[in-house]
Amino acid sequence: MASWSEFATDDPRLAAAIRSLMQQYGPGFGYLATIRADGGPRVHPVSPVITDEGLFCFIVDSPKRRDLERDGRYALHSFPPEESDDEAYVAGRARPVTDQVRVARLADSMRAAPQVDWRLFEFTVDVAMLSRHGNDGASTFGGGAGRPAVQVWFDPADGRNRMSGPGLAMRHSRRIHRHATPEYTPVPAR
Repeated sequence: MASWSEFATDDPRLAAAIRSLMQQYGPGFGYLATIRADGGPRVHPVSPVITDEGLFCFIVDSPKRRDLERDGRYALHSFPPEESDDEAYVAGRARPVTDQVRVARLADSMRAAPQVDWRLFEFTVDVAMLSRHGNDGASTFGGGAGRPAVQVWFDPADGRNRMSGPGLAMRHSRRIHRHATPEYTPVPAR
């Protein structure tokens, strides 16, 4: 599981684009998916905090916090921009931050209300995705209308074997596998 900082070091352009979409309305705005005790999904709006140090979220006492405390798997999706259907997505594991100095520093910098029962979680990054649709759904990277430009980053340290799908070209870096597709066209269901 890579930290946000490790991901950003490996692919700074992709990390910057994802950060920009997550922070387009201020400090951060997205939808957090967690796993309920019965295995079903739960989705909540959150304000993710992305710093050079990592990807964090202050979570108040709620079902989503209990989900993360029980099973740290998460997915975080950006809120769509007004001018396009571009989207950013990251997934991995959330873990509570226990270093009180770090918690205090982030709480102070983000003005987290001390009287509220929140807990700070750091999110690792197993996969990150950016999809550029452009204005009115048209691709911004020379694809055609309705053909988004998609970049996907996987951390191979999770031990899963990844296979490329239709239109996906695999590139290898020193420690990270990336799948990039300037013109990804989904295969229709049969």
